Amino acid sequence: MTKQSRNPPAEPLVPASRRAFLQQVAAAAVACSGAACSGAGSVLTAAEAEPAADSANWKYAICNETFLDWPQEKIFQFAAQCGYRGIEIAPFTIDPDVRRISAATRDRLREQAERAGVELVALHWLLAKTEGFHLTSPDASVRRETAAYLVELGRFCYDLGGKIMVFGSPKQRNLLPGVSREEGTAHAVEVLRRVMPKLAEWGVVLALEPLSPRTTNFMSTAAEAVEVAERVDAANCRLLLDCLAMSSEAVPTADLIRKYRSWLVHFHANDRNSQGPGMGDFDFVPIFRALREADYRGWVSVEVFDTSPGGEAIARRSIETMRNVERQIAG
Repeated sequence: MTKQSRNPPAEPLVPASRRAFLQQVAAAAVACSGAACSGAGSVLTAAEAEPAADSANWKYAICNETFLDWPQEKIFQFAAQCGYRGIEIAPFTIDPDVRRISAATRDRLREQAERAGVELVALHWLLAKTEGFHLTSPDASVRRETAAYLVELGRFCYDLGGKIMVFGSPKQRNLLPGVSREEGTAHAVEVLRRVMPKLAEWGVVLALEPLSPRTTNFMSTAAEAVEVAERVDAANCRLLLDCLAMSSEAVPTADLIRKYRSWLVHFHANDRNSQGPGMGDFDFVPIFRALREADYRGWVSVEVFDTSPGGEAIARRSIETMRNVERQIAG
């Protein structure tokens, strides 16, 4: 049986209680992935690559579109050589319509990642490059189609072995002209409530991503994203925090992490200049300290929007910076 058409587990992956489910998510988050592939050669110096004393709590991933048109297998191998243990996949980098991604392609991606020693941990840019889908649309038929497509993305995430779907997609969630915030929120909640049970069967968590008001007029603060999650009222509807997006909020980034620690399931590391950690003026020491104080055990994933330095430079500089920050807070 192919992975694309395989049935979900016979026993539902969502326990009866919210507490039990969150404990399951936390346990999955701390599970170690494979090491970098042997014999691949070192990208960083020995000092740069050496984990900090408490690095068991830190799991680094990087988004595949960072590397533009590289073959996926090359991305997986290079990321592993740098020390990343996970990869986030933007579905449009495989095919703009996830429904066209064959079972054979899904199998191949997962196998290539396993050989390289990385996990395919999450999907993001869920609705990028698509047409006809919108989270807050006043058109009921559009909302139904959007929910159905999110379910197909959940199937793809499950087939790859992923556990997280990051809902960013600012253009596909913007409040349209004439739609009030309350109406848009009600529409979004309706769509997500349709999706969550199926994702739960596959053990997939939907992480709502607050984005800057420069990019969207809906869920532009952590508080607004949590409000939506509360109204969805599903144990697998949680929160992602992103450094660049948080930099637009009035509340300091470290304080946002502490405030919403109980909702936090995934984390994006980037600088306010849209490049990777260490490539701008962001101080990541208080950010990582807040994550540690919050007992965050999930992935710290590098997501950049300015790829002009090149994928290799971004990947190397980012993990070098994060490892150096580890040492500082461990010391």
